[in-house]
Amino acid sequence: MREINASIPFDKILWREDIEGSRAHVAMLARQGIVSAEDAGTIDQGLQQIAAEYERDGVPEDWDLEDIHMTVEARLTEIVGPVAGRLHTARSRNDQVATDFRMWVRTANRRAIAGIEAVLAALVARAEEHAGTIMPGFTHLQTAQPVTLGHHLLAYFEMLMRDRSRFADALARMDECPLGSAALAGTGFDLDRDMTAEALGFAQPTRNSLDAVSDRDFALDYLTAASQCSLHLSRLAEEFIIWASQPFGFVKLPDTLSTGSSIMPQKRNPDAAELVRGHAGRVIGCATSLMITMKGLPLAYSKDMQDDKPPVFEAAGLIDLSLAAMAGMVADSGFDTARMRRAAEAGHATATDLADWLVRQADIPFREAHHITGAAVKLADEQGVALDGLSIGDLKAIDERIDERVFDALSVDASVAARASYGGTAPQRVRQQVAAAKQRLGMED
Repeated sequence: MREINASIPFDKILWREDIEGSRAHVAMLARQGIVSAEDAGTIDQGLQQIAAEYERDGVPEDWDLEDIHMTVEARLTEIVGPVAGRLHTARSRNDQVATDFRMWVRTANRRAIAGIEAVLAALVARAEEHAGTIMPGFTHLQTAQPVTLGHHLLAYFEMLMRDRSRFADALARMDECPLGSAALAGTGFDLDRDMTAEALGFAQPTRNSLDAVSDRDFALDYLTAASQCSLHLSRLAEEFIIWASQPFGFVKLPDTLSTGSSIMPQKRNPDAAELVRGHAGRVIGCATSLMITMKGLPLAYSKDMQDDKPPVFEAAGLIDLSLAAMAGMVADSGFDTARMRRAAEAGHATATDLADWLVRQADIPFREAHHITGAAVKLADEQGVALDGLSIGDLKAIDERIDERVFDALSVDASVAARASYGGTAPQRVRQQVAAAKQRLGMED
């Protein structure tokens, strides 16, 4: 029972929040006249001493004390004597842990937002640098149409902006303080819950004591946002893994985020990117773990909820590391722009431009234009050339309505320049979106 019951090995991470919450609680008790000002001052001094000890030496693990709350209270009793027993007036470990954990998750949300903003800033900087750099765009990992590298990077900017908004939404929803809900029914003491909520940085106290002590939506909101973010980071990591492989050769990863092989001296392994990709599965697993823990719990608190913290703590560590790794990877990788361009020029990436030209210039229905373009692609394959390597005679043999003007549409430069619709890959549009992205981030030009 001692081993299954103790949570101090993992909930000791909450010591700062626990002491901060206790200081706010005892200050409120004193102002309400529930404990004397003298006793409150003695307790507060003791709590500050404990904070200094834990900061210096770490939190001791006595499994007989079960958790961080009893660990702090036991040490407070050693320091100030029986007066320490007044601290727990008008509260329970149920509202205490709900408050501590909510405060910790609040900080984790803010940390995630800061980490996302570092990746966003790196993406914007590299997108601006490569607004006109041509690379192949893919569907099904097959060459589709040429795009600009800046446009490609800004796609991840949009994903991560949504992630930032999810963490911000989670912060807004969790901005209520459970302290004062006691075990489940509230308390008969005349508390000022607005005072403790304000002291702990919350907008207001929770409205329902049953919900307050048993709610873990704030943790699930965090894990859901972290899961979605980890999926986007994994996709970005996968791009860098593919691009860094020798057949692609689009990017050279920074030495600080790569490793060598124990046997093959030529290897430059994208280990950091692979670990980001792997971490996504663990983060999603953490979210699933807490969802299953919470799915069938009746009101109010049940001991199952002690298992709410490990998955959140694990996911937070993983998402923070992943964000830091990807910020460095985006900022410091070197792009081989010439190789990207050569790849875009191969694979008949401008085939759609030929079809579009036939629609615009020869007034041919798109389905017919698509068929004509297919014939041109087949001929180019047979001759081993790109579409713009075909002669005008070759093209006219396929369809007489094609004339010399078509070559103005068949280069990769013409292709990306033509994609100037809002949200398109044209360099001018990418530069506009970079400027808009800077404004959204509050970055100065």
